[in-house]
Amino acid sequence: MEKITVGRRKASVARANVKAGSGIITVNGKEYKDYFPVVYLQNKVEAPLKTSESEGRFDISINVFGGGAKGQAEAVALAISRALIIDNPEKRPALKKAKLLRRDARKVERKKTGLRKARKREQYSKR
Repeated sequence: MEKITVGRRKASVARANVKAGSGIITVNGKEYKDYFPVVYLQNKVEAPLKTSESEGRFDISINVFGGGAKGQAEAVALAISRALIIDNPEKRPALKKAKLLRRDARKVERKKTGLRKARKREQYSKR
């Protein structure tokens, strides 16, 4: 059975298409290790599979856009986690304990007028 789920983080949106297979993970048509060359981002993508002990059981095709590399990797992890729960609801407690089901809603705060950045003020000058 094919499952399509969505994961989001910062400005990134990932759609994961998960089906039974041999464990191939592709992101935007590339092998995930080529798309995310940094090891800690690869670990983020693999985390839901390792936590739920589902490595090598699913072929996962992911379409991700927006944001940067880290936001995309975390969006992919959320999408995979949600798909694994649809497949087997018994995996939910393990994924929840590892905090892989939580949508991290933090985004960059906008710059305000009269300030240098979102919160940084002009330097105070007494004279």
